[in-house]
Amino acid sequence: MNRLKGYIITIFMISLAVSIISGPINIDLSRYTKIFLVYLLFTTLYSHLKTVIRTGNVNVDYSISYSFSFVLITGPLGLFLFEIMNRFYIYFYRKRTGTADEDEFLHTFYNIGGPALLHTIGYYLFYELHPFVEGIPFGFWGLFIAIVTFTDFLSSLLLLSVFKLTGNIGTRQDAINFIKGRSIFDTLKMALSNGLLFIFLAEQHWEAVIALFVLNYLVSRSAAIKNQSIQHKIERDRFEQMAYTDFLTKTHNRSYMNKIMNELNKTDENIALIVSDIDTFKNINDTFNHAVGDSVIQHFAKTLKNNLDDADYLFRSGGEEFTIILKNRDFPSCVALLKQINHEVETNPVHAEYKGEDTTIYYTASFGMYYFKTNDKLNIKQAYIHADDLLLESKRLGRNQVTVMEDKGVSVERTTEAMKGYKI
Repeated sequence: MNRLKGYIITIFMISLAVSIISGPINIDLSRYTKIFLVYLLFTTLYSHLKTVIRTGNVNVDYSISYSFSFVLITGPLGLFLFEIMNRFYIYFYRKRTGTADEDEFLHTFYNIGGPALLHTIGYYLFYELHPFVEGIPFGFWGLFIAIVTFTDFLSSLLLLSVFKLTGNIGTRQDAINFIKGRSIFDTLKMALSNGLLFIFLAEQHWEAVIALFVLNYLVSRSAAIKNQSIQHKIERDRFEQMAYTDFLTKTHNRSYMNKIMNELNKTDENIALIVSDIDTFKNINDTFNHAVGDSVIQHFAKTLKNNLDDADYLFRSGGEEFTIILKNRDFPSCVALLKQINHEVETNPVHAEYKGEDTTIYYTASFGMYYFKTNDKLNIKQAYIHADDLLLESKRLGRNQVTVMEDKGVSVERTTEAMKGYKI
């Protein structure tokens, strides 16, 4: 921590020294005050629209900066005084709103010294190189973009050195990824905005200056609102997924099953509603333990999931009970798939750890399937009851069975397949 403090204070003091050595403010006090107040007003407005990304225990602000145009008009000392006022406003605002970092005061000195020093470098580069490009078409803009890109790269290097001292950057790849993460479009936007501001200020077109600030503010605010809306949607989707997902098997839970059933209830499509259950599951828990039992449930869920298409649904509807909804299949295809699943369950045991040793557990499952067309005549929840009754029939007939029923509207056909020793 002492090394970080020393590093930041050194940057601040170098920036202060360079600003003083560079001489007085380049313009008269009246004009400087006017520019200072306009920049401060819009910079403080923009400070509420910043994208803040947490890197370790440090907050990194990403927003457009107008410091380069400011330093070109007022000089290094003018910019340094501006950064002091701007950054301490942000410091006190964050303290008041409870959004400050633990070391916000120290970071404020970095946020003053770092940008002021880098833009001073840009200041000298611009006035040294500008005469060489003055007669070249778009030479001004090429130089401006090049200097802004260069100072932005130097800013990344300064931040990397801070992250290195705080332990937030551990490897060379981390550093490369950080630099690659800087958006070239943000850099171009910053270059063009500062270039226009410099031209307008040099010619004292104040209406154009204000209009450009307002335009950038509206664009930034719109982007911030859109980003916030997207973030809220992501959070809502994540919470909804958590609410509809079974923790153990990562399949959908019963709440989501009820939701989907309500959606499918009157879609007028053929579906197969299957209720399945692991046979003698209580004996597995009693013989081994609940951890092994959980492994069996997970294995069963994975077997079911691996045999389904994207349009199908799998739900954990009870402890060891799962419900499947098959879509876009005819009745024979559903029966064939169900036989295949049952065969895979019977012939693929679970490998789990029990009392420190690898244990192989064979198990079977029973199924009840009701195939029907969703319509006003038959509620899907009634179909679920039929499928559940068919599962009970499979259990009653000796387990490891598939009992199916097809509702043809005018007649019902029922079939039971004993799966023991069954070969596909």
